[in-house]
Amino acid sequence: MTAHPDPTGHTGPADHTDLPVRLLLADDHPVVRAGLRAVLETEPGLVVVAEAATAEEAVVRAGAGDVDVVLMDLRFGAGMGGAEATAAITARPGAPRVVIVTTYDSDADTLPAIEAGATGYLLKDAPPEELAAAVRSAAAGRTALAPAVADRLMNRLRAPGTSLTRRETEVLALVAEGLSNQAVGRRLHLTEGTVKSHLARVYAKLGVDSRTAAVAAATDLGLIRRP
Repeated sequence: MTAHPDPTGHTGPADHTDLPVRLLLADDHPVVRAGLRAVLETEPGLVVVAEAATAEEAVVRAGAGDVDVVLMDLRFGAGMGGAEATAAITARPGAPRVVIVTTYDSDADTLPAIEAGATGYLLKDAPPEELAAAVRSAAAGRTALAPAVADRLMNRLRAPGTSLTRRETEVLALVAEGLSNQAVGRRLHLTEGTVKSHLARVYAKLGVDSRTAAVAAATDLGLIRRP
């Protein structure tokens, strides 16, 4: 896990180290929530005060004023997603910090979540001690990133010319699902010409000349999820 000071300068209710860190677990799978609770409640100074089975419920519960850190899944089936919920939670003054805990580590997942204000991003296969450390780092105002995510973000900074923008990533992810340019445009509310322009830039960045090659290259680089 990689920890850094929070660049937003955010301060929240958990800045007093003598107080327990109060947690909200947001995941649509009861077994996952039970597993997280079992791990975290064995850690000194960590207390699970609530659970949420939907992103909408997490947004409401996080605003109650008694939560320091939200552990947020990215995907909840129908309705609001984890990144959208994170943005809604962190937009409030004195909001709790949000740590994403998910199985997805592609740019298509990590970038929207981090842009939405997530303080941390971990994968569900992280060892218990890494999860607890991430929670404490977030409560103290430091970012906590899974090593694979931190490496990818550093690579984006080192080689920005080969990085895809969020919109380019969205377009290519839908192409990987088999959608036509027209269908991609409808999904993202873009004209077909705009979709073609995004794909042309993707081809140039990845050094490819076809949709299939672009999907394969982006998948290998971890820019999009495997179809």
